[in-house]
Amino acid sequence: MTRSTADIRRAFLDFFANNQHQEVATSSLVPHDDPTLLFTNAGMNQFKDVFLGTEKRAYTRAVSSQRCVRAGGKHNDLDNVGYTARHHTFFEMLGNFSFGDYFKQEAIQFAWTFLTKELALPKDKLLVTVYHEDEEAYQIWEKEIGLPAERIIRIATSDNFWSMGDTGPCGPCSEIFYDHGEHIWGGPPGSPEEDGDRFIEIWNLVFMQYNRQANGDMQNLPKPSIDTGMGLERISAILQNVHSNYEIDLFQALIKSSAAIVGTQDLDNKSLRVIADHIRSCSFLVCDGVMPSNEGRGYVLRRIIRRAVRHGYKLGAKDIFFYKLVSSLVDEMGEAYPELAQQQAMIEKVLKAEEEQFSATLERGMLILNDALSKLEGKQVPGEVVFKLYDTYGFPADLTNDVAREQGFTIDEAGFDKAMQAQKELAQSSSKFGADYNNLLQLDHESEFTGYDALTGSAKVLDLLVDQKSVTEASNTHVLVVVDKTPFYAESGGQVGDTGFIEYDGATALVADTQKVSGAVVHSVKLNEQSIKVGQNIELTVDRARRQAIKLNHSATHLLHAALRNLLGEHVTQKGSLVDAEKLRFDFSHFESISDVQLTEIENVVNQQIRHNLALQTKLMPLEQAKDAGAMALFGEKYEDEVRVVSMGGVQDEFAAESFSVELCGGTHVERTGDIGLFKIVSEGGISSGVRRLEAITGQSAIDFVRQESETLFGIASLVKADKASVLKKTEQLVQQLKQSEKSLVALQQQLSGQKSKDLINEVQDINGLSVLVKRLEDADPKSLRNMVDDLKVQIKSGVIVLGLGKADKVSLIVGVTKDMTKKVQAGKLVSYLASQVGGKGGGRPDMAQAGGSDVASLDNALASVSTWIQNEI
Repeated sequence: MTRSTADIRRAFLDFFANNQHQEVATSSLVPHDDPTLLFTNAGMNQFKDVFLGTEKRAYTRAVSSQRCVRAGGKHNDLDNVGYTARHHTFFEMLGNFSFGDYFKQEAIQFAWTFLTKELALPKDKLLVTVYHEDEEAYQIWEKEIGLPAERIIRIATSDNFWSMGDTGPCGPCSEIFYDHGEHIWGGPPGSPEEDGDRFIEIWNLVFMQYNRQANGDMQNLPKPSIDTGMGLERISAILQNVHSNYEIDLFQALIKSSAAIVGTQDLDNKSLRVIADHIRSCSFLVCDGVMPSNEGRGYVLRRIIRRAVRHGYKLGAKDIFFYKLVSSLVDEMGEAYPELAQQQAMIEKVLKAEEEQFSATLERGMLILNDALSKLEGKQVPGEVVFKLYDTYGFPADLTNDVAREQGFTIDEAGFDKAMQAQKELAQSSSKFGADYNNLLQLDHESEFTGYDALTGSAKVLDLLVDQKSVTEASNTHVLVVVDKTPFYAESGGQVGDTGFIEYDGATALVADTQKVSGAVVHSVKLNEQSIKVGQNIELTVDRARRQAIKLNHSATHLLHAALRNLLGEHVTQKGSLVDAEKLRFDFSHFESISDVQLTEIENVVNQQIRHNLALQTKLMPLEQAKDAGAMALFGEKYEDEVRVVSMGGVQDEFAAESFSVELCGGTHVERTGDIGLFKIVSEGGISSGVRRLEAITGQSAIDFVRQESETLFGIASLVKADKASVLKKTEQLVQQLKQSEKSLVALQQQLSGQKSKDLINEVQDINGLSVLVKRLEDADPKSLRNMVDDLKVQIKSGVIVLGLGKADKVSLIVGVTKDMTKKVQAGKLVSYLASQVGGKGGGRPDMAQAGGSDVASLDNALASVSTWIQNEI
């Protein structure tokens, strides 16, 4: 029986767990402790420090199924997705690891046992490679495993020697390959035809035994270790008897859902493969805390989303669709990765918002690109056109390249890079602050913050900076304005900087951001033609609504921190925070995921403090006194000797530790906890080993969120004709009914297939004493052809069956030969002969072979040639 992808994943983990390996959960796709990686791209990433000896674990053997992304940096498969059978932006890496425990002999034995016994792969379908100097591994494969010498290939290149870097742990590899058969082109590894698809690598065993020195010397490691990796999608394709990863059960479910949502019936369309691949990477990246943005990981996510949306547009999708696939992904992978289901609503919201934003300009951008392509004299899209599409319409260069490639064009990458560089140089003098402004700017000024009590105020201009240089006067440009006092809060402690406007000499200019440089508060301002001068008096006004929303989220963050410590334990400490007008994000130390019950309890505790509606209290005190009073310090913040302490909730007869939350904080807050209104957690998940992330909303945003969930529940109840109280039970009943109906449909289809077989038996003809049935079918299901041939072989008893099906631009061919006739007629040879006439290729066993093609018009002639071919063959 064919094994599902989920079953294979579980079998791998159980096999090694039963062999004393600790099952370790997948780490986040965001490797926070490894700045050398954009995304987690291998199972060993989370164990890197263990291999280096800088981290100790309570176990010396581990097994995991690690989710990986290769869509940015030096590990980037994005451009190949949809064009090949095995490239993905997201994949799962099965791996077993030894940290100085067992070595080559056990690693090879584990791999061979799992493949040949647990998975029951034929031994004669497997061959291996070893590093040409690794005689030990060669002898284990030959002497202990019993592989023939011709199936052990010595490789002298770096393909079979792994290293963590130019120096450090490294060692030889042994790769295991699966032979898909002679009917598929390609040669074994190391041969001129190794790039073919016949021999596919399925598992890489890394023997980490050396420590490479800076001078190139190899020293033996005191505790040699094992790191292995096997692609889950690749091994699933083999066990499910398909050649492309996109044909496995998991991908087929996503492809069918994609097709239904965008409204196409062509399940072989490459665009559906792209969409099915991309929903996995996008959903898991959002799940692990990556949000679409214009830089870093967020920009990679944005590129993938927009590529998927473009392929949906290409298939004819006229409305936003991508986010609707998240539920299908949860159905397929939610059991293995519960966090995906837990964050489904948030993932859908992020993808929907990004798609809505991009869809607004997608059609216009495509028109511009197609117009440019139609006017090209050569075959290269100019760099300025590529840049305009990126800068104006948000088309990443790889997306433009994708569209251009489909039409036979390339893009001018050098020209695009030149335009991008020019934009970056311009951006350095724009209104937004770079992360290194404290290093770029040298300011001696001090600014007084007056924004705790007022949102407006008068001030004197102390300095103006344009392109990081002080000027005495400025107009019609981005300028950094430094004043002596300001109600604008400068970004710090996780709270974003204020926005608003300034007024001077009858003119108004927008403040886009506020930052602090040394002791000076710096306002980023876009000036019009009215000049502003050093020494001039100006009026400043903070965006009141935005500041209020930020205050709600900031105060709620303090209550959340206290609730987590009360409910989860004192080990909870803040590891990062972001407070803006839309949401609050809180990162904290915790050793395990938080259950739904715990999340509900956290929400209840915070909302209880909100309902108490107690006034906040603030007080300036010496730092040590504040710590003695139990005040919590913010992660990564530096404090003066005198600090501001914010207390809220609990019992507040006096400023004391009886308050629910006491923290050192210079941020802005509500006057009473009741001002927050409502607190709602929208997501929870792990972002690195031992660090969790909560995102929440407050006030009107929380009310809108709850209302939307209620409307969704009401909509479901209406669809299933139930009230809200019984909607879950009614939905479960309908799901069971649907499953039963699907079983009945399969049985009916099999019955119809058998009836067709009985009708076809009357058309058998005699060719040189051989019973032959050749028939073109018009309305059959391509997936039912194999069952029909099996039925016909039983009825014909001895002979050959050839069936052809032509629909739209796709031809399906199948040849069946009874066992007693395979020496005279081989199904694989006959189907290859027919496939060559309809623009395709195929192959299979001597008794059963299939092929596909695209030339439907030639199908009849191809079938007519069967008689001549058989006469010549026998």
